[in-house]
Amino acid sequence: MEHTAPAESRHALDLAGLRDPAITFWSVWDGPALAGFGALKHMTESHAEIKSMRTATSHLRRGVASKMLRHLIQEATARGYSRLSLETGSMEFFEAARRLYATFGFAPCPPFGNYRPDPNSVFMTLDIAGSASDDSFDPKPLRGLT
Repeated sequence: MEHTAPAESRHALDLAGLRDPAITFWSVWDGPALAGFGALKHMTESHAEIKSMRTATSHLRRGVASKMLRHLIQEATARGYSRLSLETGSMEFFEAARRLYATFGFAPCPPFGNYRPDPNSVFMTLDIAGSASDDSFDPKPLRGLT
């Protein structure tokens, strides 16, 4: 993600960050190929953050991101969170992601948690109370992170 934003505006997790007990990480596989991944971060009893979400270039526009986002919303709902938030980039590179989040009902919000206002960041949130979907999705946890 180095090319997408200045260092002070990058909030992606490294491997050590993904091992944090507050993070749950899922991956989506297409046979032996990694199609995408997503991570959910516990913030408070009622608030979680989508901390990471990426689709492999080879799987863009094949529904991977929508399926992962649906799964993250379902998981957050099942865990009893009432609010799900995220930070993403404000640059053109992130336009498709912002459109996807808006399609799922995420709306712009002020910075949350430890974030501060940043012209390179867009903050979005979703009230997920009662928003569980019936669509099933069975991503596999990425092995080797525990």
